[in-house]
Amino acid sequence: MANAPRLAKWSSVIAATLFVAAPHVALAAQPLDSDRPAAAIVDSNIRQEEALSRTEAGKVITAIDRTRDNIGAVRKTTKLDTVDIVFLTDAARSEGGPPPVIENKVKQHKDDVAELRQEIEANALLFNAIDSRRVLAEDVLAVEFDNPRRIVIYAAAKPPK
Repeated sequence: MANAPRLAKWSSVIAATLFVAAPHVALAAQPLDSDRPAAAIVDSNIRQEEALSRTEAGKVITAIDRTRDNIGAVRKTTKLDTVDIVFLTDAARSEGGPPPVIENKVKQHKDDVAELRQEIEANALLFNAIDSRRVLAEDVLAVEFDNPRRIVIYAAAKPPK
C-alpha cells in the first residue's frame, strides 16, 4: 500500500507526457490526403501501363507459373528501383474478368495466388505501390521480377481516372 501514492504520481506524469506529446506525434505522421505518402514509403519509381490480356497472356501465364518462387521474393522485398503496374484493362471485373486461358491458370495456382496477394498486402512497399494506383490486392494476377530491383505487377483492373 505504501507504493500506491508513488504509482498514482507516476501514472499522472506518464498520462500528462502522452497528452502533451500526442499532437507532435500526429504531425510527424504522413498526411493521407495526397500522393506523397506512397511515394515516401515506396521510394521507387512507380510506372503504369495499360495492356490487353490477349497481348500479355504469355507473360502473365509464365508469371503465374512462377508464383511459388515469387512469393519468397515478395516477402523479402524491401527496396525497389522500379515498380511497373500493368493494367490488363479487358480482364477487369467490369469487363467480365480475365480471359479463360488466364483464369484457368489462376485457378490452377489458386492457393499460391492467394498467398501472393496476402504477401503483397503485408509488404508496405508493394501494398502502397498498388494502393497509390487504386489496385486491390485481389486484382493482382501475378508478379514478375525482371531483376532484383524491378518488379512487374499484372493486375486485372482499369487504371484510376
